[in-house]
Amino acid sequence: MARYRYETDEHELFRSTLKKFLAKEAIPHYEEWEKKRLVPVEFWRKLGEMGFLCPQVEEKYGGLGLDFSYGVIIGEEMERVGAGLTGVGLHNDIVVPYIEAYGTEEQKEKWLPGCITADFITAVAMTEPGTGSDLANIQTTALKDGDYYIVNGQKTFITNGVNGNLFLVAVKTDPKAQPKHKGVSLLIIEEGTTGFTKGRKLDKVGMHSQDTAELYFEDCRVPVENLIGEEGKGFRYLMEKLQQERLVVAIAAQTAAEDMLELTIDYVKSRKAFGKPIATFQNTQFKIAEMATKIELGKTFLESLIEDHLAGKDVVTKVSMAKYWITETARDISMECMQLHGGYGYMEEYKIARRYRDIPVSSIYAGTNEIMKVIIAKNLGLNDGE
Repeated sequence: MARYRYETDEHELFRSTLKKFLAKEAIPHYEEWEKKRLVPVEFWRKLGEMGFLCPQVEEKYGGLGLDFSYGVIIGEEMERVGAGLTGVGLHNDIVVPYIEAYGTEEQKEKWLPGCITADFITAVAMTEPGTGSDLANIQTTALKDGDYYIVNGQKTFITNGVNGNLFLVAVKTDPKAQPKHKGVSLLIIEEGTTGFTKGRKLDKVGMHSQDTAELYFEDCRVPVENLIGEEGKGFRYLMEKLQQERLVVAIAAQTAAEDMLELTIDYVKSRKAFGKPIATFQNTQFKIAEMATKIELGKTFLESLIEDHLAGKDVVTKVSMAKYWITETARDISMECMQLHGGYGYMEEYKIARRYRDIPVSSIYAGTNEIMKVIIAKNLGLNDGE
């Protein structure tokens, strides 16, 4: 795999060290984790010991002070092992950055060191049973009562919901606010807080080792000092951070597509039909050529977006394009690759079968691809008449 233009020898060394670590600590155990439907906390702790949790955090809190480009490497290599490790990227690149960007000094000192060691495993709780991508209409309330917020509501489809013990929760601190999004705030709620319980571990079609759960809040008393940023600005904070979240999803889907193509090229070279390798059939060659072209286009587009994101540019429209196009392309590639594997592609012992069931959700989470198209259309000026 060719490295990105911006990568240095330091990046290459970081990747090499991570690959060796995963070859020892993840790959031999991944099938077992899939069967048990959980990545053990011990693995998280080993990641922390090696410096692979939140490397972007400032050194004074225990981090390495690295930029997002190192997060890209971690995300890619985790995805190469399997989509069940996506919770690491969520922790590193999606949840913890809220504390870094909007947290007080006291909050950073309290939580960031533990996020680096896996004493804290984070999750973000936005989605509700009746509210998916429409965050302005969340129903979970947090009403102030002296030095506490009293939280009531339910969240679902929460990645890291089982292993997690530090939750960034989107709540309504002003249910009567107009427009509705101005009533949204963000609270950190720790496991063990009175009134906070976890529901069942959800049984998903794919990503079996990635723990996903429901959360319940019943008169849950959360200290006011757990408010992230300012009251009523939660929606704005979420919008500001979604660029990186969606970029992370696109990077994972791109990596999955690359892995699927590599698996399939190896398979068609070794598998024979009618006395010769199926790689020699023109149909196979055309399919492989088409997929390789789409993957190369996605890689080039992603490279430019990562560079722009590292430079602090607003690339929301292009990231929405990448999230939509690359995840759907990866889903299409999973079908083509399974077809080229024939009957063996439908067997659990072949990695392509797992890829086939893992990839579809990438077009749903972090905002559905329909929402991505709404954003693209709006930013192209198509809603100006409303």
